[in-house]
Amino acid sequence: MPTPARRKDSPPPRTANDEGDVLRSFLDYLRASIASKVEGAPDPEARTSAVASGTTLLGLLHHLTAVESATFLGETVGDWQATFRAPQDSVADVVARYRDTVDRANKALDACTDLGAPLPRPGRPGSSPSVRWALAHMIEETGRHAGHADILRELIDGSTGR
Repeated sequence: MPTPARRKDSPPPRTANDEGDVLRSFLDYLRASIASKVEGAPDPEARTSAVASGTTLLGLLHHLTAVESATFLGETVGDWQATFRAPQDSVADVVARYRDTVDRANKALDACTDLGAPLPRPGRPGSSPSVRWALAHMIEETGRHAGHADILRELIDGSTGR
């Protein structure tokens, strides 16, 4: 096993008691965590699976980019399973695309002042979930995959921490 490359752990965010602030701060904390797990990972290891499920670091981040786009930007995803496949792009490009999507999602969220209101998703037919539900869902989704990324990155080069 490779010699562990320790990363500095960062504590959970300290926020005001405003519900929206708390939800968005924790989501941003998890987003930064998974981006840092993937950033700098060696290629081809970042696109090669070390687990029976076939999960890869790049596939996880590619999937989360699609979930952010669908949830907050109203984009349609035709094949969710395909979003788990690592794209041919470089590690740096996949991380940059994720961060850009997060920035665009945050700009869309900045306009949402009522957590109970339907999430605006232009171009998407049907009812939208509430902003609160969407934030809670993205916290769960990002947290789950950040945990997967922790394990995959440690298997690749021993790196641990956030």
